[in-house]
Amino acid sequence: MFADLTGSTGLFESAGNVVATHVVTRCTQTLGAHFARAGGHMVKYLGDGVLVTFDDTVAAVEACIRTKDILHDINADQFRHAPLGFKIGIEHGPIIEQDGDCYGDAVNVASRLSDRAEANEILIGEPVFRRLPEHLRLSCSSLDRITVKGKSEPIRVWRIDWARTAESTITVSIDTIAGGSRAQVLQRLDLDLLDQHLKLLPSDGPLVIGRGDEVGMNINDPRVSRRHARIEWVNGQCVLTDFSSNGTWVSFAGAVSPVMLKRDGCMLHGRGEIGLGAAPDDFTAPTLSFQVIDEV
Repeated sequence: MFADLTGSTGLFESAGNVVATHVVTRCTQTLGAHFARAGGHMVKYLGDGVLVTFDDTVAAVEACIRTKDILHDINADQFRHAPLGFKIGIEHGPIIEQDGDCYGDAVNVASRLSDRAEANEILIGEPVFRRLPEHLRLSCSSLDRITVKGKSEPIRVWRIDWARTAESTITVSIDTIAGGSRAQVLQRLDLDLLDQHLKLLPSDGPLVIGRGDEVGMNINDPRVSRRHARIEWVNGQCVLTDFSSNGTWVSFAGAVSPVMLKRDGCMLHGRGEIGLGAAPDDFTAPTLSFQVIDEV
């Protein structure tokens, strides 16, 4: 199952890079958690999308149907000016898992179906449709056969009609899907750089990283600006903001490519590395390991 975010271009234009990056990351992470709770295996995050595998076809389809309620909560929360959506492609078939990724004809078809889908549309292949119970088949509209890149012959495709599934859709708040009330979660950021180890709690206030004695984490490297970057907890999210001359790179575990920041910011999640003042492929660059932890 591929789910790709729509509306992010307008969000970046209307809200700016810092807010938009925060929103997109929050959205994909929330949906990733939702799919995991529904029995899916998160293969990888794809910038503004996710790739998930399921052992149960029905569970996959039902989880995708419920994404509309998640998106409604996200959009109603604070992003009405640039509402977000997802387009989803689902296919059934054998895959090969290797090095944190998966491969196979079903993966390729699911990706192509996601590309062909419109905003807030779910497209499924015939093998998925055949495995659905009657009540879910009644919610599908046939698109007949369509040409999909990489396939020699057109394939049969169905679109899941949101309106027909409304009665069986459960409205779930974003905080419930993300893991419950924030008051019940202990949050912290762990940072490591050689012999420096630091834990940042939401109650600690901003941490300034830079070169010199007037910062919270001192890194003595000429490529690091005196006030290079700031990390802080904002509304339950850990946000990194770059103020440097040479830039900051964030490499998230499992991500294809790092996020480059230049007088900009992004939300930290999961684990990864932060490179200061030089590109990630420069092994001499000062690099911090980080892990964002939510403990119930």
